[in-house]
Amino acid sequence: MRLEKCYFCSSTCYPGHGTMFVRNDSKTFRFCRSKCHKNFKMKRNPRKVRWTKAFRKAAGKEMTIDSTLEFEKRRNVPVRYDRELMATTLKAMKRVQEIKARRERVFYKKRMIGKKDRERAQNLKLVQRNIELVEAPAVRQRLQEVAKASTEKRTDMELA
Repeated sequence: MRLEKCYFCSSTCYPGHGTMFVRNDSKTFRFCRSKCHKNFKMKRNPRKVRWTKAFRKAAGKEMTIDSTLEFEKRRNVPVRYDRELMATTLKAMKRVQEIKARRERVFYKKRMIGKKDRERAQNLKLVQRNIELVEAPAVRQRLQEVAKASTEKRTDMELA
């Protein structure tokens, strides 16, 4: 059973699923669903369409250089069936999936460092811009104190 990759979104095309387009120069394009095929016909670039794997890699949101990704590459060399080899391969596949999941979690955590601080600063800026909508003077005073504390904290971080 051969699992192909979708030309547009890079997801897996299982046997009997999706469509295949063959160009005049006999180059084949496999698509997992009609959404990908239609986007291909509209001559859209997969690196610019936000939901594709190509966009995620180009935008730095997906791990691109990782040894576990090499494990997924297609191999066309036929190997004689060996029960022990099959068992070790299945064990290795499970282990690779665990390693890949752990690395992806670490990658995500590194990408999200400082996100809460950025969101808090953005929210404070929004509130300060529309401060006239806040009615209670005690709340306004508290917001000014929080903003002052956050700027002091930022300057302390920059000095360190």
